[in-house]
Amino acid sequence: MIHVREIDHLVLRIVDVAAMLHFYCDVLGCPVELRDDSIGLIQLRAGQSLIDLVPVAGKLGREGGGTPDPQARNLDHFCLRIEPFDAVEIRQHLAAFGIEAGDMQSRNGAEGEGPSIYVADPEGNVVELKGPPSP
Repeated sequence: MIHVREIDHLVLRIVDVAAMLHFYCDVLGCPVELRDDSIGLIQLRAGQSLIDLVPVAGKLGREGGGTPDPQARNLDHFCLRIEPFDAVEIRQHLAAFGIEAGDMQSRNGAEGEGPSIYVADPEGNVVELKGPPSP
């Protein structure tokens, strides 16, 4: 039997490296853990997990097909567990970077139902920022 403990990593095929690094590193605080430009791979630390950015112009990116497109996404959204979760502070932080956040709603996640906010990265991938489960 297979037992899934957590998300290990997520791979996003990207076009604009600078914009995506700004969003994930500067806005969301995910530091670069490994960068290998020879194959086109940038790994970002997201808590215990990794987000891999693969530029479509690089070796790995060319193997994945066409360019990501808002009309032909291969990912609905992914969720990052945020702690502490203060909706007002999160909205202010995102606004300081010119990023529009969706409404805070209670949504179900791996730990149960709790607050979350949706945002979009520079290439249209939807990122859910999720708080702890409600008591």
